[in-house]
Amino acid sequence: MTYDYDLIVIGGGSGGIACAKRSASYSKKVLCIERSRLGGTCVNVGCVPKKVMWSAASIADVVNHDMKHYGFSGGEGVKLDFGLLKKRRDAYVKRLNDIYENGFKSAGVTGIFGESAFVDAHTVEVTGSDGSKTRYTGDKILIATGGRPHLPPGEGVKEHCISSDGFFEMETLPKVAVVVGAGYIAVELAGVMNSLGTEVHLVVRKGKALREFDPMISDGLDAEMVKAGIHIHRNTNGVAKVALDDSGKKNVTLHSGDVIYGADIVLMAAGRVPNTADLCVECEWEPNTEALHLECCGVKVTSRKYIIVDSYQNTNVENIYALGDVCGTVELTPMAIAAGRRLADRLYSGKVEHQEAKVSYELVPTVVFSHPTIGTCGMTEPQAIAKYGQSNIKVYTSKFANLFYGIFDMEPDQKPKTLMKVICAGLDEKVVGIHVLGMGADEMMQGFGVAMKMGCTKADLDSCVAIHPTAAEELVTMGVWGTSPQESGAKISPLNGAAPAEPRLS
Repeated sequence: MTYDYDLIVIGGGSGGIACAKRSASYSKKVLCIERSRLGGTCVNVGCVPKKVMWSAASIADVVNHDMKHYGFSGGEGVKLDFGLLKKRRDAYVKRLNDIYENGFKSAGVTGIFGESAFVDAHTVEVTGSDGSKTRYTGDKILIATGGRPHLPPGEGVKEHCISSDGFFEMETLPKVAVVVGAGYIAVELAGVMNSLGTEVHLVVRKGKALREFDPMISDGLDAEMVKAGIHIHRNTNGVAKVALDDSGKKNVTLHSGDVIYGADIVLMAAGRVPNTADLCVECEWEPNTEALHLECCGVKVTSRKYIIVDSYQNTNVENIYALGDVCGTVELTPMAIAAGRRLADRLYSGKVEHQEAKVSYELVPTVVFSHPTIGTCGMTEPQAIAKYGQSNIKVYTSKFANLFYGIFDMEPDQKPKTLMKVICAGLDEKVVGIHVLGMGADEMMQGFGVAMKMGCTKADLDSCVAIHPTAAEELVTMGVWGTSPQESGAKISPLNGAAPAEPRLS
């Protein structure tokens, strides 16, 4: 059959754009359909504007807390023009939107805007802003529609709360904010507003935020947030009710019975859901403006509506693929970009070395732009123990005050701390986890992520000469420095009388 396009990409976010442009570089005819703004969550309501706000908050920390220790005065006269900050942030995002659009033109990708819905396994119908409907056919179709914030159930939640998307629509800085959630989005936005001067209440369902992170890191961040003045409401089991008082402020009733009074905003950061929405009316699924009508092409989804794919991004339908947040595996922008490029290489490059091209979801370095920042790669200590056994791992840790705080006029135990952990497995002490909390963690983790992808051992870290004075040097000087192999390393116990064997490391 003859199709309009070699590849139709549904979704103009990071992963979709990456695959579209790479595919076009192989002289393929590509159509990319985006329902809103090019760049997806990351550029418009995620990584990019979040980092701008984090940078502003970091400046506020220096002005309000740090510069006086270095002899600077006048900080009390510094004021934030939130409207100007928002204007410049939004203008920067708009420039990025335009850059992506121009990038399509340069790459030879056809980009259009509208709502996409499957008609069959090779046909997509696009509804434009004027209500017009146009059908396009493609030999192959990629679903890269991403995800969106989820608002949990609760009386008044939908009426009186905003999501992380709504955070970037705020015209003024709230005086009092309630942030609901225990993930990285919740702690990032709570930290930003707290540093900019908002009274922040963080509501977590259980005992603390970031429970899936290494315990040393999550405990350390918890302590730093409390020290910074964030009010953490623990073991609440979530929000039961949000109501307005006579002055228009929001009162938040928690399932624990506690009530937070007088909030200007209630920000729900309680998770995200995939943009598959519900399926089509003909198949007796509830209609939705974001419906892709996946049932019309036979693509299978999980009970949570994530698209099911294998390690090559194949769905159960031969010519349809999916990647990024809509699949629910490692929901990070660089992950989607890498998956998109590898998919294009495998499908269109024609090179033997690309026949099995796929992205690796192992050892992905990750950063949380909290206050202070977190950098992590690989297994947590509990995960390593579960996989290899307590006797087969060795853990190195360090806790210190960054040199930046060295001259601060305060007691040593009051200075912000950097926490580091290196988790090793086997006789050769292969590094299976690195975790950092503290100033600079975001920038230092990239290089150590490369080292872990190359299979580095503790001895490899030891062999690298430290860069002094930095915080990162601590990761190459921990424990017994400069020895190879580590005689104090973990010993693997023989199994059923067999000789010790190194663990199989993925």
